[in-house]
Parts: sequence; C-alpha cells; structure tokens
Amino acid sequence: MYAIVDIAGKQFKVAKDQYIYAPKMEGEAGSAVSFDKVLLVDNGGKVDVGAPTVKGLKVTGKILEHVKGNKVIVFKKKRRKGYAVKNGHRQQFTKVQIESIG
Repeated sequence: MYAIVDIAGKQFKVAKDQYIYAPKMEGEAGSAVSFDKVLLVDNGGKVDVGAPTVKGLKVTGKILEHVKGNKVIVFKKKRRKGYAVKNGHRQQFTKVQIESIG
C-alpha cells in the first residue's frame, strides 16, 4: 500500500514505515503530524485517484529530527568584467517517519 501526498507544495510517494525528508515544518522531534492532501492511494492494486484529493483519507507520521541537506554552491561570473561571486546554501529539511495511511 502506498499513497502520493502533497506536503508543502511537493509531492511524495509514501508507504508505511518509510522515512522521507520533507521541507522544514513546525514541531518538535517526536511530535505527530498528519497530512490531509492525499492525491492518490494504491491499496493492493485498487487505485483511488482524488479530484483533487481523496476524501476522508489521512497520512500520519512522526517527526524524527530537523536536518540540513547537502551544500549547494551558487557561483556567478561575468567574463571580462572582474565580477565573480561564490555563495553556499544548505536547505533545511524535516525527517518524517510515516506511521499509517488511512
């Protein structure tokens, strides 16, 4: 059984006991979260597609920790002008364990 869920504008394919790295959300480590925007659910070959969401279905999970992603280097340069700027960025994510779909 799996579901496709909209979390903060991004779509994730989730299954029970799976870990996902979602964009940073409110809440402490160990607290429960629920996602109402379930777009699709597959239950043993029986697929329900929402229009736009599946009614009465909720995905629950638990926040494990808040982490940072890998560093992304942003380098800008204009040739023959003496202009070069280098910046780094690390996106913040929340590690969530999916507990149930239903």
